[in-house]
Amino acid sequence: MTFRQFAFNNVLRNKRLYIAYFLSSLFTVMVFFTFAIFAFHPAFSGGKVNQNALIGMAVAGGIIYVFSFFFVLYSMSSFLQSRKKEFGLLIMFGASNKQIRWMVFLENILIGFFATVGGILTGLVFAKAILLIAENVLIIEESLYFYFPTWAIIITFISFIFLFFCISLFVSFILRTNKLVDLIKGDKKSKGEPKASVILSVFAALLIAVGYGVSLYVEGLQVVAALIPVVLVVTLGTYLLFTQLSVYIIRRLKGNKLVFWRKTNMLLFSDLSFRMKDNARTFFMVAIISTVAFSAIGTLYGFQSYLTKGMKEVNQYTLSYSPWGNDSNETIENDLSIINGILEEEKIDSKMETLELTYFDNLIPDARVLVVKASDYNRFAALIGESEVHPAEQEAIVVEQSSAMLSEGPKASELLMDSPIALKDGTIVLPSQVVDTEVLNIMTGYYVVHDNVFEKFTSPDYRDFIAVWKAEDAGKEQLIEVGSKINEAIEYKVTAIDYQLYEIDKTFGPILFIGLFIGIVFFVSAGSFLYFRLFTDLEGEKQKFSSIAKIGLTDSELKKVVNRQVALLFFSPIVVALIHGAVALTALSNFFNYNLTVEASIVLGSFTLIQIIYFLIVRYFYVKQVMRAVM
Repeated sequence: MTFRQFAFNNVLRNKRLYIAYFLSSLFTVMVFFTFAIFAFHPAFSGGKVNQNALIGMAVAGGIIYVFSFFFVLYSMSSFLQSRKKEFGLLIMFGASNKQIRWMVFLENILIGFFATVGGILTGLVFAKAILLIAENVLIIEESLYFYFPTWAIIITFISFIFLFFCISLFVSFILRTNKLVDLIKGDKKSKGEPKASVILSVFAALLIAVGYGVSLYVEGLQVVAALIPVVLVVTLGTYLLFTQLSVYIIRRLKGNKLVFWRKTNMLLFSDLSFRMKDNARTFFMVAIISTVAFSAIGTLYGFQSYLTKGMKEVNQYTLSYSPWGNDSNETIENDLSIINGILEEEKIDSKMETLELTYFDNLIPDARVLVVKASDYNRFAALIGESEVHPAEQEAIVVEQSSAMLSEGPKASELLMDSPIALKDGTIVLPSQVVDTEVLNIMTGYYVVHDNVFEKFTSPDYRDFIAVWKAEDAGKEQLIEVGSKINEAIEYKVTAIDYQLYEIDKTFGPILFIGLFIGIVFFVSAGSFLYFRLFTDLEGEKQKFSSIAKIGLTDSELKKVVNRQVALLFFSPIVVALIHGAVALTALSNFFNYNLTVEASIVLGSFTLIQIIYFLIVRYFYVKQVMRAVM
């Protein structure tokens, strides 16, 4: 047997340990290859598609490539850590340090080669389906038909073969073998009872509590100012949570006789503190990486929801027209004629309302306020199905559009409600109530008064004009086409909500699509880290449970202990990441002043479901390995 054959057979014998590393690397290659397929697609040539999508995919590919380097490096260190005894045996049989390094280099090159080829082949299999999904998500006019991606294959193959070569060379260069006795008996050395500092444990809880408190308390632009301090505080608190607080809690539970001596809890907690301490850095890294994935995807999805749903809620009219301040009546009439002509040409049945807006400077100090007659307000309200208002002659109704607010300071309703209105004949009109509505699309708030009262105001200090249309029984694609034509004919004066939402989706779709892929890569990698750590300690767990089985523990009790221990170790960092993500997305809601509960639930729920499925698969193979050693 040659040395190369020995390295090849060694990979086959350790396939259980290498399989997660291989599949995760394969998945990473496949994602990178998918981006390469997009980047070199003929539909993207000649400036046919928004170049922001191409730039985003190039950046995403770079992020995945850089992350892959550290992911593979960490994976290799986990493998080498679990193979101390194997290296010790090889040295006993005469292998030199140089030969062990050469073996590790060949093994990693072999895994990297097959992962790269497998990732490319898997990407080709799913390429058509992914292109169809991207065509709809990216909202492009060109068809992303299937083609044979020669350049994508070449670039992916060269890039990842180079990456695995560099990693293999780096690992084999820094690999150091300890003394033979340490390698052979390294896993049998007593580690001593793990200890945790009470002060640091309390400090960890305080850091996380303060970070959460600040995140949930701040609103509006304060969220941005608090972002970096909160991230630093929570990150440090998370590290101390796994290195100190978790160990302290387990020690306290072990000291509680009612808990520790209950059924099989003694076996569960016997070495849980050791495993938590040993895996603290891994759990910390998994929690932070998962939090980044949750928060990034949740932020992108929430921001898109805020832009689309929020704009739709604020702009209830199909079209809204506002002229420039220096536009003449002739210009306004010409603009309205163009809009109505396009609507008639596209056979859009719509209702139109116009209004001259009157503003007054002397009603509130240092503010210009709009005052609208009740009859005019009711005309616009009828278009979008809002309730009419009928103020008495002695009262004024304050209208506010809270769904459009993202500003610091007091609300418009608070200022307007605290300001009685003095008419030119000395009569005082008192604001009586606040109505939250999207009628007129005025973001700053305004008064609605009785028609008779409106005539008693002084001459307005400023006049403006607004025209709105509400289409009936028109399809979305038809309204998008109308909005496009009107936008070309009259720039910057018309808000065509359906066309604007289409443009937002067209611009934001690539960002969400790319962010989703990067988030999935991070999340899969985090799950792989947990897999590596669990199976790194598998040999020691086999010996431990084999000894325990000899004292009379039944198979069902043994499985119960193993399942609980694996679940605690597997879900501890994920639960922390889910809580971190939920707090982060709540802070995002406070920033936008927009409820993102549904969006956050969808993102976090989806990742939780994926993690549960992944756990069930890993648990099945882990328990199977342990029970095989016991029987």
